[in-house]
Amino acid sequence: MGYCKICGEYDCKKHTVLLGKTKEITEFSGSSPPEIFVGRWNYPNVYTGILSPTEYGNTEIMSSAEEWYARKLQIPQILDLRKQLIYGRTQNNVKRAVTDKKFLPVMQEIAMASKSVATEFKLKKAIMVNKEQDSRIPLISRAASIEKVRLTENTKVKPKVDYLVNDVDVKSNEAILELEKAGIQTSFMIKLLSAGLLGLKKNRKLVPTRWAITATDDTLSKQKLEQIRTFETISEIELFSSEYLGNHYEFLLLPSMWEFEVLEISMKNFGVWADYESFFPRKKYADSVTGAYYANRLAVCEYLMRVKKQAACIVFREIRPEYYAPLGVGILRETSRAAFIQQAKKFDTLKDVLEDIQKRLRMNLNHFKDKSIILKNYGKQTRLKDFF
Repeated sequence: MGYCKICGEYDCKKHTVLLGKTKEITEFSGSSPPEIFVGRWNYPNVYTGILSPTEYGNTEIMSSAEEWYARKLQIPQILDLRKQLIYGRTQNNVKRAVTDKKFLPVMQEIAMASKSVATEFKLKKAIMVNKEQDSRIPLISRAASIEKVRLTENTKVKPKVDYLVNDVDVKSNEAILELEKAGIQTSFMIKLLSAGLLGLKKNRKLVPTRWAITATDDTLSKQKLEQIRTFETISEIELFSSEYLGNHYEFLLLPSMWEFEVLEISMKNFGVWADYESFFPRKKYADSVTGAYYANRLAVCEYLMRVKKQAACIVFREIRPEYYAPLGVGILRETSRAAFIQQAKKFDTLKDVLEDIQKRLRMNLNHFKDKSIILKNYGKQTRLKDFF
């Protein structure tokens, strides 16, 4: 151990992301996965940039939550991938940035790219790089101010993406729905929205990535809910389960009009987060569960659209100690979707389904039940079919 070169403290824990032998770089090149990131600190004057490793090839797996889940990568493997990326960034006003002719066009081309794209960076100040980093690194760690950036190969853009980016008379929510119909991944839509590439010309601006994630999940599920609320209710209690990297999910669907509730409890510190919406459209942001709420809701809505039914849904999320390094909303969206690929378990009584859920939880289910609005009211409200 020794004194930190960044803050001067002895045995500093905050800045131990670089270990072993290091080297300084002021220029580098590699294939962006492709990935961009727009921060929200100091909004509307935010940091915005491109992430890239110092190597060429297909680097998509470095930023794709869909790929992480598909390959069932573990946390150390994901962190090993993430630590290879350098976040070349600049600071811009979200509205004025769209007129930037130097950096933004490159970032937007990368946001549109369907494959990894070769990019060269020149930095304003040298940064230290190393292949070894510890478990404290965030998903986006090594930030460096860009002096110059350029693409060294042509980007591959899907026709539907190219069409909607160039159509400045289509609202962003309509564009997102069109992209979904074309089979574009949710994570890709988020990049386009974040880079200011969707919506009416007068409204286009950079959107902090975290906000773009929620906006995309929210837009997709809201559109589905307009139809879901008109469907008949499911006839039996249904249960779906999934788990990934210490995130254990139980999705309980009850024969009732649409309601939705997410209950999260951390086993590490017994933190509890809960948000709820009734049959009527939600108006306020889910500020307890935050982004995961909308990712969970999207997965449920995708399932209900497939079966053409509506239901009241309670999401139980048990956050286990194994989830020691948060990896973003993307893996929670994919874990939620995976639950509905399985065949539903069906039950006659609420008692039976709750007993089944308890078998897979490490915590006592009462910790969740005590917080549930839907369970408290279930059976007391008039159901849609009771009117007919």
